[in-house]
Amino acid sequence: MKIGMEIGYANFIRHLKNKLLMKKNLLLVLAIVLSFRLFSQTPVDVVESTLKVRGFSETVFYYGFAEGDKVIFNFTELHGKRLKAVEIIEFPSSPAFMDYKTNKIENKTIHISKTGIYKFRFYNAAICGRICKFKIQRIPASEATKNFNTGVYWKTVNDTTYTTIQEKQILKSDTLVYNLTDLVAKVHSSTNLSGNKTTFNFTLPEKTIAWSYYIGVDQTGQKAFEKATTQLAASAGPLISKIPGYGPLAALALGGASYLSRLQSGEDIDFYIVDTTNVNLFLKGKKFSYLKNGKVINDFSRMDSPLKGMYYVCLSNDNAVKGVSVTVKITAIVVNQKWVTQPIQKIHVTSRRVAYLKN
Repeated sequence: MKIGMEIGYANFIRHLKNKLLMKKNLLLVLAIVLSFRLFSQTPVDVVESTLKVRGFSETVFYYGFAEGDKVIFNFTELHGKRLKAVEIIEFPSSPAFMDYKTNKIENKTIHISKTGIYKFRFYNAAICGRICKFKIQRIPASEATKNFNTGVYWKTVNDTTYTTIQEKQILKSDTLVYNLTDLVAKVHSSTNLSGNKTTFNFTLPEKTIAWSYYIGVDQTGQKAFEKATTQLAASAGPLISKIPGYGPLAALALGGASYLSRLQSGEDIDFYIVDTTNVNLFLKGKKFSYLKNGKVINDFSRMDSPLKGMYYVCLSNDNAVKGVSVTVKITAIVVNQKWVTQPIQKIHVTSRRVAYLKN
């Protein structure tokens, strides 16, 4: 009888211990569940700010959220005035929430299905500004995302594309010297019965890129040109000196040193360079237009316009007694080019700003 009572007492003690252990475990589970529930319902502040949205403009903010987040959004226009639109957009263009003509939004909750960037847009269509206060909070899905970095960062990305185009290129270019005029013209005095005017024409070749002229009176003007020719030949390199027709006027037309100089004493002449519509007006003593003119002992110049057509050199001697001999030289530079068409690869680089998160 005593043995049976001892066994029953031992069983009772074991049963009591098991019930206490179960109760302890249950309390532990309840504590864990309560703790998790308390954590999962505790909002984390993302931003709380006041801003002014100017008339006919928008203000935009960007924030990042983690998968499973619950985003709580509150908005108030402090003077009770309405905004045209308040929008939350999953970047770049998927609408998550929109409200129009509103002055207040309370505890709007948005569930984040995947980690990403969200755009918060405040648009004011009125002429006056709006003073707005907004607050954004997030409820993390787990302890792992509690400290998620909601900041949005930007970087510049260059996109490179290639296209092939057919482009003309110079295969060969030949520079030619054309000495169009090289003469000595007699111009009578102003009292001579044959008249004191002389004209002659020249025609610029096709593909002329520049031309030049020299006018010199009597032996003085002629010798000045001969001196320049000698000096140019002595200083020019062997390749240039072998170009047919190359001389002081070719050097002048090409922008090089011509060694020509203007004389200060000697007989002079009135000269004009005119087009075909003005040469007869010159001969008849009527008013006319000209490209170049001067009263000179000698003169020279490079011409880069016009580059085609026929023109006249007109000479007039105002000396009542003495006729003069005038040296006239005109040189044109012609460039003949041979072109080919070849495929050329063009590189196009475009830049764009890309938003990203640092988690």
